[in-house]
Amino acid sequence: MTGSPGYDLHTHSVHSDGTTRPGAIADEAAALGLAGFALTDHDTVEGWEEARDTARTHGIDFLPGIELTTKHNWKSRHLLGYGIDPAAGELMSALVRVRDSRFGRARQMVDLLAADYAITWELVVGESETISVGRPHIADALVAGGYFPDRSAAFTEVLHPRSEYYVPTYALETLDAIRLVRDAGGVPVLAHPVAERQRTPTPPEAVREFAAAGLGGIELEHPENREDWLPPLRAVTAELGLLVTGSSDYHGAGKPNRLGELTTPAETVALLREQVAVPR
Repeated sequence: MTGSPGYDLHTHSVHSDGTTRPGAIADEAAALGLAGFALTDHDTVEGWEEARDTARTHGIDFLPGIELTTKHNWKSRHLLGYGIDPAAGELMSALVRVRDSRFGRARQMVDLLAADYAITWELVVGESETISVGRPHIADALVAGGYFPDRSAAFTEVLHPRSEYYVPTYALETLDAIRLVRDAGGVPVLAHPVAERQRTPTPPEAVREFAAAGLGGIELEHPENREDWLPPLRAVTAELGLLVTGSSDYHGAGKPNRLGELTTPAETVALLREQVAVPR
């Protein structure tokens, strides 16, 4: 989905693993002529207020969101949640456990890496404002140390799940996460379901399970989705009447993805908002 005006519904700021402040994302979205954007930091809503306030000054729309790392049949599945109520206790409690586990895992990985690389926890955290420390922050420290040219190379070489330095972390079950987002008044959307880094595509039968649990849409338009893996998902998405979203997965300098390179039409965003239980 391209064209303007549209919405970029998947962006990350300094509050998770992006390199840009929420307000700066709003500035750039306005400069690009986008109708609006969503901030979907990992496991935190810390950047919402700044993003919303700056979007308002530009006269563009803001859709509050979040990205959850979940698992289904032992495969990692990322879930976007739009319009959730941050006062919803069960979801927020679950996110505390997720963040705590990610934090502990990151420290263990740094300890393992320190045996072969001049890397410390202080170098990883630095002046970061995030409460959701993860592998991207370790990658940035390795890049800063001159060991790898960029985040992608660090992930490919030493931060992947088969690496000797890798430590697993706790993740919500996808079906439970869908329920938690719905219970919090939000709309769950499956993120980048056929991104090459997932090694295998999300199968249609899993989408049917997710839809039965309350899934509202699928991010079929994403720069990392493999086009040859998409046809079965396009078919099941149409069959189930799920919304189709488009997004950049913008991380500032953390990824080559460009803000607004793929967007969601305003009409689709309006349909998504109709499912939000607590209007914002």
